[in-house]
Amino acid sequence: MVRMFVKHQVADYPAWREVYDSIDDTRSRYGVTAKAVYCSTSDQCDVTVSHDFDSEDAAHSFAESPELHEAMGRAGVQGAPEIWFTTPA
Repeated sequence: MVRMFVKHQVADYPAWREVYDSIDDTRSRYGVTAKAVYCSTSDQCDVTVSHDFDSEDAAHSFAESPELHEAMGRAGVQGAPEIWFTTPA
């Protein structure tokens, strides 16, 4: 299992969440097996998301997908996201 984390600032959390929820089918096509969304306790627009995959290749494919980058643009992501990959220890 590989977990991908994405941290970014968004312009408006409710607008971002609407777009995030609208791409569930895309996440499924890229092999996301579980997901979670977290907001900073001090700033709702400071968002961290995790997605689980069966393989690192699937995680990278999703991270690099045009569908994800297009959705981030529509969702009001500000600046470049910070993305990292982990495995259970």
